[in-house]
Amino acid sequence: MDRWNTLPWKSIQRNVFKLQTRIYRAACRDDVKTVRKLQRLLMHSWSAKLLAVRKVTQDNQGKKTPGVDGIKSLTPPQRLTLARTLTLDGTAAPVRRVWIPKPSTPELRPLGIPMLCS
Repeated sequence: MDRWNTLPWKSIQRNVFKLQTRIYRAACRDDVKTVRKLQRLLMHSWSAKLLAVRKVTQDNQGKKTPGVDGIKSLTPPQRLTLARTLTLDGTAAPVRRVWIPKPSTPELRPLGIPMLCS
């Protein structure tokens, strides 16, 4: 539990920013091969995964809103586990749709929020 809270967030953000800057500079040079290699490096970077999990579970405005899986928030060990298991292979999982009642009428409206954990 203490491991998540004691992570060096400033250096993690700096690492991700440096990679993003290198991608931008390579794109300005029209170096497509380097851009692709750096993008792949960023997608598989431990710092980027930690930062992504932190933004979704802590910094996001809707962090307390449960999704269709019913999970409201994650504990620090669950956040670390999510960062470890996070894989970005280019294919997105389909969003599950749930029908919820409208506040003023008895009609139902669709709600489709992506799940944190499957």
